[in-house]
Amino acid sequence: MTSLRLELLAVAKAVPEARRAVRDHLGVPCPEVQLCVSELLTNVIRHLGEGTPVTLRLTRTGGRVRVSVSDPEPYAWLVVRDAGPDDENGRGLLLLDALAVRWGVEQGPRGKTVWCELDGPHPHRTPDLSGRSAASP
Repeated sequence: MTSLRLELLAVAKAVPEARRAVRDHLGVPCPEVQLCVSELLTNVIRHLGEGTPVTLRLTRTGGRVRVSVSDPEPYAWLVVRDAGPDDENGRGLLLLDALAVRWGVEQGPRGKTVWCELDGPHPHRTPDLSGRSAASP
């Protein structure tokens, strides 16, 4: 499978478009992967601002899917927060941490890349949002 690479501006309307592109590329339902895409893009919008240029990459290797979002900000201030029950945000990295097999940040002189790896979706399984997959009937 070839990798998917999208150059886009981090704006609200790009989030569902990126989720659709990821699902179309993988060819199977992949809500966990799509959720991670949403969270990574939303973090850029929230912390760097609308219109920030980003590169979204999706690669599949050895049964895993790697999602990465690169932005021009060289500093990584990623902090997993403990959001309160009434907080409307602050759970993105908690979700990423719960769904991903592993995740991290790569810093470079021209920006950073936040990435995560998930077990790949399987066409013979029906995914659910709990992070587990049940066999299809």
